[in-house]
Amino acid sequence: MRAARLHAYNQPLQVDEVAPPEIRGHHDVIVRVGGAGLCRTDLHIIEGIWQNKVEVALPYTLGHENAGWVEAVGDAVTSVREGDPVIVHPLITCGYCEACRRGEDMYCASGSFPGINAEGGFAEYLRTSDRALIRLAEGVDPIDVAPYADAGITAFRAAKKAARLLRPGNWAVVIGVGGLGHIAMQCVQNLCAASVIAVDPSPTAQALARELGADEVVGAVGADAVQAVHDLTGGGAHVVLDFVGERGAERDAVAMLRQGGTTIVIGYGGRIDIPTIDVIFSEIAVVGSLVGNYTELSELMVLQAQGRVTLHTQRYALDDIGTAVDDLDHGRIAGRGVLLPVASGAASSARTGSTEYSTAMP
Repeated sequence: MRAARLHAYNQPLQVDEVAPPEIRGHHDVIVRVGGAGLCRTDLHIIEGIWQNKVEVALPYTLGHENAGWVEAVGDAVTSVREGDPVIVHPLITCGYCEACRRGEDMYCASGSFPGINAEGGFAEYLRTSDRALIRLAEGVDPIDVAPYADAGITAFRAAKKAARLLRPGNWAVVIGVGGLGHIAMQCVQNLCAASVIAVDPSPTAQALARELGADEVVGAVGADAVQAVHDLTGGGAHVVLDFVGERGAERDAVAMLRQGGTTIVIGYGGRIDIPTIDVIFSEIAVVGSLVGNYTELSELMVLQAQGRVTLHTQRYALDDIGTAVDDLDHGRIAGRGVLLPVASGAASSARTGSTEYSTAMP
């Protein structure tokens, strides 16, 4: 099979011919990959930022946002069968550790993460486990939903945290209306009655935010964005969801809060440095948010099947992986980029205007 693989850090991915994955365990499933989402984490892996965080031997195949069709199953698999369209939760988990038993799959004590520390989905086939799979609703194309497998549930998990804090009449701010932010905006709107302000300097991202129903859109950054949020909210946001986490956005997020507000950090790369006296007197909270669990992916797919959450994507053939990575790196993707490992003729590498906030992590 063909796969886009990392041979050396800070070098472009190469499309290689490699042996397809095989069933090794009773609960293994081989998925024919219909779509594989592009994530800024992929850029950081290429840049070598993760090389001291995970043990992986080069070369290996990236890609942790995957959906497709079941190709083969282990002899103990009963939840899916060959031909089923599925979306793949990004982690392969044991199901027995304390974290798994309380439903927090991403904390699994012995889990593996295809595309991060194991062979991923920038390939024609992917090995995963039956625990990771959710069958798609009738009529849903795996190509259209692949980025929900990571970007979607990361955004959804953060939106759920925000919704638990927000009341009718409150204000939520989404910084970075990119691959995750545009999903989170819709999730917040579906989960609570708060008003939503989208903050992004990109005209393309601003147009997308308006299309998706943002109550207000701010196109500034830095002090101007902070002032605009305070003016619109009458004193600051109740919750800020920061999908950038670097280049000053992490400071803007804290400065946008009103007393008692919470900033939820999803993007990363920068640092948050707040004097403790300010934390006390403002009584603000800084909350981290990781990728969502299996249950959250199931819930998100219900919203998707109901048409309440829309995913904007740009498609690329596997052979165009270099263009896709470059477009992601330079903010030319509106929404989320998706590789089509087995359907190169259907891909489209349309380009859009540059952005800053909307290209940030994860």
